[in-house]
Amino acid sequence: MNKSRLIGALCAAVFSFIALPSHAALVSVLGGQAYYDDQLDISWTANANINSSGTWDNQMAWAAGLDIDGVTGWRLPSMDVNGDNVINYCSTVETQAQCKDNEYGHLFNYGAGTVHGSGITDDSPGPFSNIQSFNYWSSTEYGSTFAWYIIFNGGSQGAQNRSFNNFAWAVHAGNVGAVPVPAAVWLFGSGLLGLIGVAKHKKAA
Repeated sequence: MNKSRLIGALCAAVFSFIALPSHAALVSVLGGQAYYDDQLDISWTANANINSSGTWDNQMAWAAGLDIDGVTGWRLPSMDVNGDNVINYCSTVETQAQCKDNEYGHLFNYGAGTVHGSGITDDSPGPFSNIQSFNYWSSTEYGSTFAWYIIFNGGSQGAQNRSFNNFAWAVHAGNVGAVPVPAAVWLFGSGLLGLIGVAKHKKAA
């Protein structure tokens, strides 16, 4: 294999590490401990019931302190991503674009796909485990003492006093399985330097 082909192969290898999925999918990351949702550009923990039930404050603190193989920065899903205080229920009259404002609602109604009704439920968990059929806290507050929740048995959504014990599902912004760009650049640069060194060595010989 000549030098140009080696460089081409190295480029392909590097970009395969940092490239994101180009189609609707739930991509296994962190050794199967999470799934990247390429529709919402977030990662969900594979286990939907790591922390069992708890109050809203306790579940928020748990998610914020979660560490999976050194990956921190987890949170509870938002049901009002754009912060306009409007909760989209993701019913059939709403578009998928509108539904993406509600991370729980989108997962329940669309999964990581584009077809309404093909989502993730307690009876149809897809690749996830331990999805409970009861209330799941979101990070979205309602007033000073309530917060929004979803039920994965039927998809009902509402607000409840934060002192109630509900389940929680942790998510993380972006693809937690992607190689950080600085690391990928370092790999690419190291590979190029190595190829240059080999080429110079051959030329000297």
